[in-house]
Amino acid sequence: MNLSISFYKRMLLVVSLAALTGCAASREALQPATLQGEALKIAVLPFENLSRTGAPLKGMRQAMIGILRTDGANILDDDSLEKFMARHRMRYMGGIKGDDAAAIASETGTGAVLITDLENYSEVIPPKIALVSRLVSTERHPKILWTDSVGLSGDDSPGILGVGLIEDPAVLTRKAMGLLTVSLERYLAGKKTTDRGVPDRAFAAKFAPKLFYRSPVLDPGHKYTVAVVPFLNKSSRKNAGEIVALQFVKELAANGNFKVIEPGVVREEFLKYRIIMEEGVSLSNADIFFTDLDADLVLTGTVTDYQDYQGFLGTPKVAFSTILLDRKSREVVWSSRSRNEGNEGVYLFDMGKVNTSDVMTGQMARAVVEMMVGK
Repeated sequence: MNLSISFYKRMLLVVSLAALTGCAASREALQPATLQGEALKIAVLPFENLSRTGAPLKGMRQAMIGILRTDGANILDDDSLEKFMARHRMRYMGGIKGDDAAAIASETGTGAVLITDLENYSEVIPPKIALVSRLVSTERHPKILWTDSVGLSGDDSPGILGVGLIEDPAVLTRKAMGLLTVSLERYLAGKKTTDRGVPDRAFAAKFAPKLFYRSPVLDPGHKYTVAVVPFLNKSSRKNAGEIVALQFVKELAANGNFKVIEPGVVREEFLKYRIIMEEGVSLSNADIFFTDLDADLVLTGTVTDYQDYQGFLGTPKVAFSTILLDRKSREVVWSSRSRNEGNEGVYLFDMGKVNTSDVMTGQMARAVVEMMVGK
């Protein structure tokens, strides 16, 4: 079997994305927004590609728009969005700064912006895809209203004799887009979040950091405003620092103890003050986020290993460290080191194996966040 997808099949992939339909969500959304309802107009930004590979980004985006419109969402038309982006010279699609958020609201009546990053994409059998998305309010100080992610591999559930194996990238993409859009639609409909609860012992044992320090200064009952800074990338995987940071943004936002500053606003501070991270964020750099963004905490870290694999043989490997800086004490109130492989604790028929580094990173990030708040 030829493992590379043909040009003809690639074209079919793009066309078939336009006919996506929803499916059951893997995880419910965050608490309902005050901007929900038919009046909420959403601008769907072009997807940011962090996957290192070519992917049908336009087809994926149009598929997402098609699903949302079919289910009644009010989506800003592409012509208005393109004209706005040209007027304001918007080139970065991985986030939105305060000025642009306020401007798109006043000029187009948009109430929220949907930002989506493609973290992983492979058409090699079994195909893989990973997406992380968030809905951000359009105001001078934009808020993250909803965020979720999905990561799938064609061999996640192969079943007996491989009857559940997905070999077609289009089929896997339809499944991923369905999971993500259903989660967003639940949020737009005002559905309440199901309590995820505290991870069980097996989860904690598998994904908890190998080493950690937690200061008693961290108050489990206090809601902190946190700025997540892209992690320093010392791995061989391009964009690994941004990917790990986005997974922490998602997990912190899903936890009731944190209000997460929009990453596009954090990025604007880097550009404004020409901050260059050669060996991570210094305390003087953190002071900028504390003062300008009124952040209580700054989270950053270093990615030392981030390995994907293609085909049927292999296992993802992820390793990173984290530090959490506190504004009041001006101290490190949390630090940890995490390292996991997808086949840890797997002994029979690959049951329980994690096939994508993106999913494993999210699980590792959740374990860190839960321990930060003392769960």
